[in-house]
Amino acid sequence: MIFKTVRDRVAAIAMAVALVAGPAFAGPAELDLLTSYVGEWRGDSELVGGNKPEPFKCRLTMAKGNQAKLNYSGRCTLVNMNLSVTGTISYNDKERRYEAIMSTNAGFTGLAVGRIQGDKISFKLEERQTDKGGNNIRIGSIIILEDDSITVNYEVEFNESGHVLTAMVPFAR
Repeated sequence: MIFKTVRDRVAAIAMAVALVAGPAFAGPAELDLLTSYVGEWRGDSELVGGNKPEPFKCRLTMAKGNQAKLNYSGRCTLVNMNLSVTGTISYNDKERRYEAIMSTNAGFTGLAVGRIQGDKISFKLEERQTDKGGNNIRIGSIIILEDDSITVNYEVEFNESGHVLTAMVPFAR
């Protein structure tokens, strides 16, 4: 079943961007990479797959945190609804991987481990949830840090109908 309201869509997208992390201990190279993303970021896109594409505007603040962590907070606006997220990105020396934490105003958190491919680090989360009508949905998000850019891809699939809503948001400083 397709979400009937914009609020339901925003709640599904909020769940799609949730990420979580463990303890961080970064070396100079990992810390330098993370701090290269410090700053104010903005992105514009469209949520597609519904009756018509809807504007999807986001802003993201990345700041150096404690213990070699990068703190971030963001807000996306869809029609007149807001999605807010906060969290950290860090490097875990023990596990030899990047990890991310995120919580949302929809009350969702989850775990994402960074996958390194060349100069790119991507964090992928996929979760199965139930919408307000009791229908199963698959929610996914991918955050990509590459060179001097950040991209976030969102996807919500309604299992019963196979209907999919997506947004790809490229951020720039």
